[in-house]
Formats: sequence, structure tokens, C-alpha cells
Amino acid sequence: MRGSPLLGFLLFYPLFLQWGILSYGSVAAQQGTWYDYTAYTECKRSPEAALYRGGVIKEGADTVRETTVGSSSPAFVLLNLTATTIYSFSCWVKINRGADSALLKARLSTGDGVLNCIGSSVVKRHCWSFLKGGFVLDTASQTSLVFFQNADGKPIDISLVSASLQPFSAEEWEMHRNNSISRKRKRAVAIHVSDAEGNPVSGASVSVEQIAKDFPFGSAIAKTILGNSKYQDWFVERFNAAVFENELKWYATEPEPGRLNYTVADAMLRFVHAHHILVRGHNIFWEDPRYTPAWVRNLSSADELRSAVSSRITGLLSRYKGDFVHWDVSNEMLHFDFYERRLGNTNASLEFFAAARAADPLATLFMNDFNVVETCDDVNSTVDDYVARLRELMRGGAANLEGIGLEGHFSKPNLPLIRAVLDKLSTLHLPIWLTEVDISKTFDRQTQAKYLEGVLREGFSHPGVNGIMLWSALHPNVSCYQMCLTDDDLENLPAGDVVDRLLNEWETKWAGGETNDHGIFSFVGFLGEYMVSATYGNRTSETTLSLSQGDETSHLNIQLQY
Repeated sequence: MRGSPLLGFLLFYPLFLQWGILSYGSVAAQQGTWYDYTAYTECKRSPEAALYRGGVIKEGADTVRETTVGSSSPAFVLLNLTATTIYSFSCWVKINRGADSALLKARLSTGDGVLNCIGSSVVKRHCWSFLKGGFVLDTASQTSLVFFQNADGKPIDISLVSASLQPFSAEEWEMHRNNSISRKRKRAVAIHVSDAEGNPVSGASVSVEQIAKDFPFGSAIAKTILGNSKYQDWFVERFNAAVFENELKWYATEPEPGRLNYTVADAMLRFVHAHHILVRGHNIFWEDPRYTPAWVRNLSSADELRSAVSSRITGLLSRYKGDFVHWDVSNEMLHFDFYERRLGNTNASLEFFAAARAADPLATLFMNDFNVVETCDDVNSTVDDYVARLRELMRGGAANLEGIGLEGHFSKPNLPLIRAVLDKLSTLHLPIWLTEVDISKTFDRQTQAKYLEGVLREGFSHPGVNGIMLWSALHPNVSCYQMCLTDDDLENLPAGDVVDRLLNEWETKWAGGETNDHGIFSFVGFLGEYMVSATYGNRTSETTLSLSQGDETSHLNIQLQY
């Protein structure tokens, strides 16, 4: 405990009470409270009211508190935190003195000397910024502290207001997920069966079978799938979306200047198209110099690099125009800036997006980066930094169909933080995809599977998420980037069992029954394509149903012919 922030705080507990920066509460779960997806990304003149009316931070939740933030400064004491309870935390913050802008992190200490990041926000002077996050504890804690920390360690004076801490039991959290799935991923259907004269037919037998899913759920594939019919059958049976792991990257398609080779990528594209699987384009450029072709890194002038970049965009997108639904244009641009730095042009990424838009107008152009949703500890990729960079591109007018790509390379997932980040990104009303989901191989396979299930349930249930891709391309000797779904014989590993179970849970395999006195059979199904048949006596009619998202019941008329 020597040097523990909690111990140091308790020694000076009366002093903090005197300063008036202490708020506390017992944190027993409050039944009947629904999760609030509200979030804000603009810096506002006035703060909004506290979510959940402060939750368990009742006393003084709407009182403005002023404090000085150095490397760390305690702001809230939380009593009797319970294990496995899911806590959603939020507040509004403004800088008073010391900086015009700063990255502020909320950190939780439970007495073990570790300050876990539970949320972050880029805060400013003269306006209020919204911080939203959360945490889950493995073990109960009688006394815990929430600290606010300036990422660069410099002291700043801040004001806090509208603080909220809302506990949810695991059962409540799952109930909220299922409610969101029912509203976002499913829809009620009424099938009206009539005879040739248009009269309702009571007692007709109706059968409904889902033949395609609306929600894109897929995985990375590598060239190892070519010629491997068993692997191909396994993949097609499960997934309706794919992404090439490395085969489209510049170092793969042009290992030497002018020596273009699309043979492998072409073969992989033929495979996915033959099975009506949509495919993402990953990637046009990778800002990390380690994964930029050596010959590109060694170009001696900005003009040579500019020419190579232009040829890359034109050649790649003219060849595959219309083949890929997405393009990750400038991969991991929050962490790296190889092209902008070498070209001496801070607008290089904007120009890449503009050129890609011109070359393939129907593709959705994505930013794609890591540690946005995985953690709030990475100072390069906070959710607010992502939003700011995205808005730069949108203001430039180059990418009016941009998408939000979140890689999702997780260690131990923080589920309420994941949801809070998705809440903030959803305010932009752009498609959000989890593009490279896996769990670190530092965990055993059972733990990987457990954590994967939490991430997938969080993504599928969130109303802002439009698709999920796993980063689990299979290589010989069960060699995947971090997480494999199967062994070399395509027998499921624990993570594969989770995927199969969720895929089965998230589809309407079959529904059926008889029409009522009004000639109607109704059901609630997952969005997608259906084959529908109605039979009465010796008369049968078949049709298809395309079930898309909507708040109202979808109606389908089937007329039985003689």
C-alpha cells in the first residue's frame, strides 16, 4: 500500500471534506432504471443535467465544483462498490485556468495503487465538455476514489458539474441489450392470407424461413482459404461479410515499384462474390511506416512519393471499382502520420479521401483505428480525437459518406466504457463498424471466449453499430493474429463456440402457424430476407419478404390461387 493514492487520500480525508470536493454515496443497484444512451460531442455554453439525476451521487450532483488538477487529484469518494456490478459514470467539465484545451481522464482507484481509466474527454476553456465512461470491479471495494488527471501532467483549474454514477446489475445490463436488439435488429410482421376473391382465409398454414441476414457479421480471411474447400464451406455457412487480412495492402500488391500483383486478391474476391458475401477494402494506405513498402519509405523526394501515392489510389480503385463496399482509406491515422509528414502536407489525408471518393463514388470511406473503443488510456486515440479528425475530413467535403471504423483489439474489455464510446460516436449519425475484433492471446482460450462474447453482445445490441468483423483469419498450426475460432481441422475452439451460439441466437430460423379468424399470422423476426409460404387445402402460394428496419409492423399479403 506504500504510495497508494487511496492511502494518501484517507490520511487527509478531513482536509478534502473542508475543501468541498468530495461526493459520495452507497452504490446499491436501483431497480427499474434503463440505460441512457445520451451523449454529446460538442463543447456547450451550458452543461446539461446529470444523467439518472446523478444516480447514486445524489447530494450536490448539480453543484459546480472547482478543483485543481495536477498529475492526479481526487474528486469523488465512492463507498461500497460491489463486484460484477456495471457502473456508468458521466459528468460535465470546463477548464477555468491553466490551459485552453487539455485531455482529461477520469481514473478509479480501489486501494491497490492502480489508477484505471474509466473515461476521458478533451476539455476546453469557456465551454463545457461531456465525459462518459464506466467500470466493472472483479472484487468489492469499501472505499474507492475517482481522480481527474491531465494527460500531460500540467496543473489546470477545472469545474465539474452534473456528475452521475448509475449502477446496473448484470441482469439489468443484459435486459437493456435485449431491449435494444428488439428495437433495432427485429421487427413485427403480419402476414395476411386471402383467397382468389380477396377474402381472408382462416386456418391457413404459414411457414416462414429466414434465408439471409440483414446485419453484416463476418471475419478476416487470408490466402489460406484459397483451395481449401473445407475452410470455405465453414466460412460460408457462418458469415455474410469478409475482409482480406493483408492481401490488399500496398506491400502485398506492389512489393517493388511498378511490379503489381493482384492475383491473390482477385482469387479471394471471386470466392466471396461467388457466395454473395460483401467485402470491405482494407486498406489503401497504412500510416504506420513499419507496414509501408520499403521502396515507398526510401523514395527520395516528396514529388516521387506524391506520384506513387497517386498511382496507388488510381490503380487499386479503378481495378476494384464497385467490388468493395468500404475502403479504409488512411489506416490508423490517429497514431501515425507517415504520408503527411513525408509529403510536408497536413492535408494529405483529406486529399486521399477526395481521390478515393472520385475513383469509387459508391464505396463508403472509413477512418479505421485502434484503442478508441478498447481503452481510454491511449492519448493518441481518444473518442474526442476521433470525432475531431472525422469532422476535419467532413468539413473538407472530401468524404460525405464517411464511416467510423473501430478495430477492437481488446485485452480485458470494459463494457460500460465500450458503450459510452459508441454513444458519443453515434451522435455523428454515421455508420459505425467494429472492424477487427479479437481478444489478446495473453489470455487462455476460455477467457478469450468469455471476453469475446461480452464485446460481441455489446456491439450487436448498440443502436449505432452497423456491422461487426472478427480478426480471426486462420493460418496453419492454429496461427491467427491473436484469436482463432477453430483448430486446423476446422473444429471449434471456445471462441468459435461463442460465435456459433450468437449467430444462432441472432437469426429467425423458422416461424410458422395458422392464420387467425382475420386471416393473419404474425411473428417478430430478425431483419433480413425470408421465404414465406401459405397453404390451405391443396392450394399453396410462396413469396419472399424483405424485412428492413422500421418502427411499424411490416405487412405482407399472400393470395392463394386456385
